Amino acid sequence: MRDNDLMYKREYIRPMMTPQHVYVFRFGKHRLNNRVIIRYSHTWTGRLKINEIDVRLHHQHHPRIFLTESDLIDYLKHHMEKEKKKRAREEENHHVDDDE
Repeated sequence: MRDNDLMYKREYIRPMMTPQHVYVFRFGKHRLNNRVIIRYSHTWTGRLKINEIDVRLHHQHHPRIFLTESDLIDYLKHHMEKEKKKRAREEENHHVDDDE
């Protein structure tokens, strides 16, 4: 994260009344406006079991909720492709405005 000039902050929250653990990861380029919340528990054998992954990127009003890590990775790949196309379109429009 630091290699890409991203700031981040990690927090671990253990609610008192439930066996579920919560890990919060905030990150961003200039502000910590992106958030990943992982809710997990332990199985009777001691292994970690991810119950839910919430992702909120760039001031989204409703978090995206995933049940598995592979669903999250697929979403992030798709989101990054959309962002690249959007930036390319904005740069193209910016260059057209400069030429006029």
